[in-house]
Amino acid sequence: MTHQLGISTMSLGRAWVHDLEPKLDQAAKYGYAGLEIFYEDLVYHAKKKFGSDKPEDQIRAAEDIYSMCESRDIAIINIQPFMHYDGLIDRQKHAERIEDLKLWFKLAHALHTDMIAVPASFLPASECTGEMSVIVADLQELADLGAAQNPPLRFAYEALCWSTHVQTWEHSWEIVSAVDRPNFGLCLDTFNIAGRIYADPTQPSGKRPTADADLANAIATRLVRPDKLFFVQVVDAERLSSPLVPGHPFYDAEQLPRMSWSRNCRLFYGEQDRGGYLPIREILKAILHDLGYTGWLSFELFNRSMADPSPDTPAEHARRGAESFEKMVADLELNGHAADSAVSVSSPGVKA
Repeated sequence: MTHQLGISTMSLGRAWVHDLEPKLDQAAKYGYAGLEIFYEDLVYHAKKKFGSDKPEDQIRAAEDIYSMCESRDIAIINIQPFMHYDGLIDRQKHAERIEDLKLWFKLAHALHTDMIAVPASFLPASECTGEMSVIVADLQELADLGAAQNPPLRFAYEALCWSTHVQTWEHSWEIVSAVDRPNFGLCLDTFNIAGRIYADPTQPSGKRPTADADLANAIATRLVRPDKLFFVQVVDAERLSSPLVPGHPFYDAEQLPRMSWSRNCRLFYGEQDRGGYLPIREILKAILHDLGYTGWLSFELFNRSMADPSPDTPAEHARRGAESFEKMVADLELNGHAADSAVSVSSPGVKA
């Protein structure tokens, strides 16, 4: 069983704190074979190198990023996150997002990637509907437009543990199945799976009352078709010393607690010494062994540590990710090869 390991540009530090090229250097140094490109990082690069974030300069930035990655033998897994798209109640805003998507198609082609990652919306319920027929129709439109591109584009749909309506992997799989398009599949994220069914950062224990039983039920259900699982993101998170409620340093009245926790406290796999406590090994066992998934594994890290302006920050996170991958290979007996792998790591500033 072999897996590919990649890393996202913003996972090594905020774009506005650490420039892109040094981050790519660290990704290459530590053997990452793939890279997730965050749109925010691409926009930052366009502004810095070409002087604006106009569409034409975003495309130039994408071409430049591809060239830098190609020279380092790093593949580009996807561009993400195309967010707040599905289920918009205001159909004029839906039409505007379709226009935005046309630019994303150009960016994907310039990056030489065939995949765009789409998280389930976390807009207020007053702005997005949970009506299944609307969500499915929106995503079918997305998929059909991507399929008509030359070359065709794929989409990976992901449930976030703080999404407004689609919060579990089971619900996201139900939607992917209903969309029923060959170029529309699933992204499974170990943090978002565990963050909804197992964890609760507002509780002193960091766990939901029925955490263990719900986890067992979730990973015993093998409904996902491996060919519809487009990539997997792997990440843990730290158990907080006190509940994330008003007065906590990470509390943000404009964010749900799970989102604030995600922005500040994600960890790499196997970092129990830093407070990691989620059942990531059990979830990965179900995905990698029971389901038989082989493909990209992305360590999508968001953490307050990425705001550290030290020039050593990208190297430190790249090193930790590489060590994490080796732990994962050993723990799960993957017989994997670090050279065939990839990790995605992000910054607290990315809103998905």
